Amino acid sequence: MAIEERNRLGLGDGPIPILRDILEQDVGLRIFYLPLHPSKLSAISIYDDQLGGCIAINSLHSEVRRRWSLTHAYGHFLVNRYKPIVLMEDTYRRLPENERFADSFALNFLMPISGLMRRFNDILRTKKKITPADLCTLAHFYGVSVAALTRRLEDRRLLPKGTWDKLRAAGFKVREARQQLGLETIPVQYEKLPTRYQYLALDAFDQGLITEGQFAHFLDVDRVEARKIAEVLRQHTSDVAEDTTIDLDMTQSLGA
Repeated sequence: MAIEERNRLGLGDGPIPILRDILEQDVGLRIFYLPLHPSKLSAISIYDDQLGGCIAINSLHSEVRRRWSLTHAYGHFLVNRYKPIVLMEDTYRRLPENERFADSFALNFLMPISGLMRRFNDILRTKKKITPADLCTLAHFYGVSVAALTRRLEDRRLLPKGTWDKLRAAGFKVREARQQLGLETIPVQYEKLPTRYQYLALDAFDQGLITEGQFAHFLDVDRVEARKIAEVLRQHTSDVAEDTTIDLDMTQSLGA
């Protein structure tokens, strides 16, 4: 199902750097990044016939974990959207079938095995064995945790079983390794509210359906910040809708 969904969205078998944008714009999910408590609460997902699929992701978590939680919730949405889910870490002694499915979906959606094996074999062509530094680099490339990537490789028998457990037992520090390798943090999305939600609120405000105070309330900001957001949103709208002529003849600029 994960591969079919990637194909439907035209994602191929490479990494997905802008996951939230794709699920909001191409799938139509309403995704909210909210501070959720307790900290082990990762995601909440509900579906309504009028509102569509709505997913809240814990904004207090790292971007890597947020991407995993979002994909996990997306898997639930695809197979049983009418059943609300609350994703809590470390709450099961044994994962039920629906949770195992969602985890498997996330693995395959974020790290399709065809692309992963190709990149894994490319590394082996240049050296005799995979190093912890290679695992950090691959994990960064796919925007996943080193633990998730290593276990994915273990499951496909590309690495010996227990590799991640041995690394952790040896005191391997992922954050320090990433810093030493010069791996920048993956792009972080801080927007609390879906872009579509913000534009709908602005449209209602511009049509006089809601007051400025209500507009600010819907965006969960004060009026001063609401005016700034409205200005930015209107500017983006005008840039797209502006009736200007675009020269599509590129022959001169290309020197043809």
